[in-house]
Amino acid sequence: MMAPLYVPGRSWLHRLPAALKLAALVSAGIVLFAWQSLPGMGAACLAAWLLVAITGVRAGALWRQVRGMVWILLAVGLFTFWMADARQALLVVARAGTLIGLALAVTLSTPVPAMLAVIERVLQPLSRWIDPARVTLALALCLRFIPEIWRNYEEIREAQAARGLGHHPLALLVPLIVRTLKRAEEVAQAIDARS
Repeated sequence: MMAPLYVPGRSWLHRLPAALKLAALVSAGIVLFAWQSLPGMGAACLAAWLLVAITGVRAGALWRQVRGMVWILLAVGLFTFWMADARQALLVVARAGTLIGLALAVTLSTPVPAMLAVIERVLQPLSRWIDPARVTLALALCLRFIPEIWRNYEEIREAQAARGLGHHPLALLVPLIVRTLKRAEEVAQAIDARS
């Protein structure tokens, strides 16, 4: 499911500076939450997913990244339909789909170190209260360990299924939490050793 998202390429989207892409993503998020036009939101959603296609990501890899979100969007859409109406449900799903598409387009076309460098520069004026280097280190570690946690989950799930415990949540969660905490402790000790 979770693999490094960046797809090397030569498209115009890849050549844009990381700071510009992240600023555009934040601005789009603000505009989309104020926008109430359903046809406009549908067009924005289509444009966002065209940007994803421009990155050159393969359909199979893309589906592995978004299949979980499809179910979440479906649940949110049904809940909104139940609480409000069909128009609001479509608007919410189109807005979320647009934001997901834009975020994917940015992450697929921007190397992680470039994004982290931008975040560190943006946080620099706040260095009196927070350490930008520590924040970016924490983000880098999160991005690094999400695929590893997913791999651990897959390994444990397969092992538990082979033992006949495939449908027992505790048999899956306890070893996953133990492995994750053990790995986090190893990383913390390595960071302490390097000061």
